[in-house]
Amino acid sequence: MSLVLNDVTKNFGAHTAVNQLDISIPEKEIFGFLGANGAGKTTTFRMVLGLLNPSAGEISWQGKPVNYKVTNQIGYLPEERGLYPKMKVKDQLVYLAKLKGMNKSESEKELVRWLDRFKVPEYLNKKVEELSKGNQQKIQFITAVLHRPKLLILDEPFSGLDPVNVEMLKEAVEELRQQGTSIVFSSHRMEHVEELCNHLCIMHKGKPVVHGGLKEIKRSFGKKNVIIHADFDLSYLSELPGVVKAKKISEGIRLQVTGEEVSQDILSAIQNKGFIRRFELEEPSLNDIFIEKVGASYE
Repeated sequence: MSLVLNDVTKNFGAHTAVNQLDISIPEKEIFGFLGANGAGKTTTFRMVLGLLNPSAGEISWQGKPVNYKVTNQIGYLPEERGLYPKMKVKDQLVYLAKLKGMNKSESEKELVRWLDRFKVPEYLNKKVEELSKGNQQKIQFITAVLHRPKLLILDEPFSGLDPVNVEMLKEAVEELRQQGTSIVFSSHRMEHVEELCNHLCIMHKGKPVVHGGLKEIKRSFGKKNVIIHADFDLSYLSELPGVVKAKKISEGIRLQVTGEEVSQDILSAIQNKGFIRRFELEEPSLNDIFIEKVGASYE
């Protein structure tokens, strides 16, 4: 295990932001951190970075305590972006890379490679304030990875990006994982976590309420979804035994059921009633699991 948080607690006066967090994050993997605002994600990241000291518990990276001796191996993309608007991209990133122990020629070469990778080579000598919000985000991401960190922490990396740039950033994150970087990221977008992560932790009021492998979490949740598109009224299906939730959608209905066998009863109940365009049994989504565990609709 590359990153271990052992019974970590953080108090701010009478408020407990992180409460006995006990998790291990596998090496060379992408680990997802989920939770509503105020769940304790950013506080946890700041403790991992050594910016905050835990009130109790220990944090270790590759078997050693996290302190300034290891922070050069860590990259961080904060949720509140922090670039200097009046500085040129090149001057700013070369300076920040130097703080992480990189020499000028090496950081310049790496910066040019990343700007080419993100299809914005012309931004090298532009001021940050001259860039769109999405392109500032790309530069902020490069800041986090320029010094080739072994551990990369991304706090809401995809917020404010259009779909094309989201895909570009996701590809870069996956590429870094393949090259051996351990990555921890938080996101409000469940589909990003499902797509990228094998392991995850859902936090609620400072405590982990779900922690483990994505496949095992879905399997232990038990419930499944049935999606039906049809040309007749399906609302009566919500009354069938084994149907836990029913949600009307534009082309039909989405049902949450207690197990696969219930789907057969539903299929029997809609046969010969009219034209059925779609009938599909799906694994529970991470969104379903989150809503059940945290008890709030989550966009």
